Amino acid sequence: MNAPQSALLRRYRAQVFTATWMSYFGFYLVRKIYAVVKGPLKERFGLDDLQVAYPWTIYLITYMLGQFLAAWLGRHLKSRTVLLYGMTVAAACNLWLGWLVDAHQASGFVWMCVAMGIQGFAQATGWPHNVGLFANWTLRSERGTLFGIWGTCYQFGAIAGKSLAAFLLWWLGMAWSFFGASIALLVLTVLFAVLARERPESVGLSLQDAAEADAVATPAGGKKVATPLPAGWIGLIISLGLIYFGLKFLRYALDSWSALILSEQFHLSATLAGYLSTAFDWIGFVGVIVGGVWSDRIAGSRRTPVIFWMILGCLISTTLLWLVGLTSVSVFVILLGLIGFMAMGPDSLVSGACAMDAGSRSQAALAAGIINGLGSVGPIVQEPVIGWLKQTAGVNSVFLLLVGVVLLTTIGSGALWWYERDRL
Repeated sequence: MNAPQSALLRRYRAQVFTATWMSYFGFYLVRKIYAVVKGPLKERFGLDDLQVAYPWTIYLITYMLGQFLAAWLGRHLKSRTVLLYGMTVAAACNLWLGWLVDAHQASGFVWMCVAMGIQGFAQATGWPHNVGLFANWTLRSERGTLFGIWGTCYQFGAIAGKSLAAFLLWWLGMAWSFFGASIALLVLTVLFAVLARERPESVGLSLQDAAEADAVATPAGGKKVATPLPAGWIGLIISLGLIYFGLKFLRYALDSWSALILSEQFHLSATLAGYLSTAFDWIGFVGVIVGGVWSDRIAGSRRTPVIFWMILGCLISTTLLWLVGLTSVSVFVILLGLIGFMAMGPDSLVSGACAMDAGSRSQAALAAGIINGLGSVGPIVQEPVIGWLKQTAGVNSVFLLLVGVVLLTTIGSGALWWYERDRL
């Protein structure tokens, strides 16, 4: 590759990196509102803990189903096209949710469940197809580090989404928590359309990776030619998906309920509780970077040792949350951040770098969709279970459940590491 082509490739890589980062950041802006407004929704619609979990549970079910649909689309359509549709529909659903909240109609809660269901399908396009685009423009040897940096999009997206929702809730009311995020996502959708490119070959460039064989072509019409799956691919992807189940169970449990727990246990306002709950994400983004860089420095860019040790750290942190988490606001928030650090590193590796490494670049969206789809069963289960457990047995029982889930995830990640070592 000559100097002008090399410079052009660097420019396009930076452009795609920025476009995909903004895309998933935008998805998170509209995704994180519901956790912040749970308290006000309970008051407005006269709901209990189990009832207020219904819309989010419906969202999580359609999000999980949408992952498998997005994985199938990744075998046939350009990821850029799928993402543009997904971002637009997600913004539209959030505008509808804001209108429903402000309409004060008796049927508003029912239609909110419908809107959240459609939102789930739209949001499901975000992860697998941004991972697919990222894989098209990166080499295996650099993905841990680069994806660790890129993975900050959903940490900062969660922080920005919760903070914006909390601010607009205080300033303009609950409906504007939804409206404000939707407007921001529509702006990011336009920027994504301008900056994103499908793969180097689509702009007359190439990116050769000796560690991968990828002869798939992407015709001008936008459809891709499906390539055969490697031997053992399905087993590896299912194993990663089961580990991701535990990670997403924990992550979504704390993400969905921490603001409400802070508000109720320590008698804080919904706005302040929303701000404090972002500790999980503020410290978590550091864990994403550390995990990615660490995995690239292991021979062969192996990810499983890093995944195991960080999940073990997460187990210790979650146990401390169960034992002493409710002693003070400070202790709760510090432990929330520590769990975020330990959980988000392996979360990013399992669903990102491992999905891209499992096969060729053309299979990255498929792998990410299946892993995220299996993992997304965890958030579905946690929402009603924690709503019921919190209401009937108290918050400590919720924390004990999280300890059990992380313990099983630690065992699973250790088994996968052992299996990988045995094969080398």
